[in-house]
Amino acid sequence: MILLFDIGNTNTHVGLANGARVVRQADIPTAAWFTGKAKAQLARFVGKAVVGGVAICSVVPHATPLVRRAIRQLGAPSTASARMKNHQRAETVLGAPLELTSKTLRGVGIDYPKPNSIGPDRLANAVAARHRFGAPVVVVDFGTAVTFDVVDARGNYVGGIIAPGLAAMTDYLHEKTALLPRIRIREIKTAVGKSTEQAMLVGAVHGYRGLIRGLIAELKRELKTKRLPVVATGGYAKLIASRLPEISTVEPNLTLEGLRLVWRANQP
Repeated sequence: MILLFDIGNTNTHVGLANGARVVRQADIPTAAWFTGKAKAQLARFVGKAVVGGVAICSVVPHATPLVRRAIRQLGAPSTASARMKNHQRAETVLGAPLELTSKTLRGVGIDYPKPNSIGPDRLANAVAARHRFGAPVVVVDFGTAVTFDVVDARGNYVGGIIAPGLAAMTDYLHEKTALLPRIRIREIKTAVGKSTEQAMLVGAVHGYRGLIRGLIAELKRELKTKRLPVVATGGYAKLIASRLPEISTVEPNLTLEGLRLVWRANQP
């Protein structure tokens, strides 16, 4: 099995994959790597699976070495000498984890001024989307931020768009105003809010659908194409996509699938 880590600002999405697909997924709070609590959660997730490779993408650089340490310690015995032997055995069996960067990227080209500045999760999304739909293709990731990642007709990652995430936007309104409440984002059928909470939901849900629709139209014009598959992923992807025909499919494990593909393409 391949052990996959998508280290994000809020959660680390962990996956186990075989040669064909991601078969198991769980979330570990990224803060738990810094408190030491993540190690036990990782061990429970892996269970008795035999891990033959590891791939990592991270937008939290300080968490990455802690994840690497936890990988080495998976199943480690309690004594110091046994831990050392287990560390050596793990390095021998697994080799060094593959970290996704612009240099280890496989599956898409890059046509971007500073490739090292591209978030590795965005590169993983682009790889998975192109693998499924070909090119051109666009990914919309509804995470802490809403990001668009664009692969052009030549199969190159050419850039994207970044907007505030839904939760970030509504939380900001609550924190910066005296009377606006913190809300749970969910479907709202009306376009006219009859309460403060409804009005905020209309702005978040319908407003973000309008944002996505408008930006997809602009991307079609700029890419000079009528056919533009759009893949949605992230926490609010299913909600927003449910009434947005411009989105072709929702793939919750898109980033992990991209990591799996990159890991496989890097094998000799």
